[in-house]
Amino acid sequence: MEAQNMTQTNEQPKNKGGRPAKSIKRNQVVTLKCASYEQARISANAKKAGLSVSEFLREMGLNGQVVTTEKALPVEILALTGTLNHMAANLNQIAKKRNSVIEELNAAERAGLEILSREVKEVAQLIKTYLQ
Repeated sequence: MEAQNMTQTNEQPKNKGGRPAKSIKRNQVVTLKCASYEQARISANAKKAGLSVSEFLREMGLNGQVVTTEKALPVEILALTGTLNHMAANLNQIAKKRNSVIEELNAAERAGLEILSREVKEVAQLIKTYLQ
């Protein structure tokens, strides 16, 4: 019987979790000497391009230029996104507990679910208003 259990666990690959491996592993280090004012300008240009210094210098070295596309979202949209993410996490916790055979929702949790439902409707209305 133990042999059967061993083969079942060996057949299924174990998910180690964590961040997935990158397709291109960048493990080579290139050093660069520059004056402090040059370093400040490089850092400022990288920040302006929305890149790390390493990404900025890699793009400059490989392509001779850095092409950036601005992905600036309005502050209102970022705030709504944050609120929706928070609500989604809360709803997920409640759904997990509700789907559990062991635990039932108590009155306080049901009230919290009702509040979350109203908040989601308010955020949806805010989005509609913003987009008009």
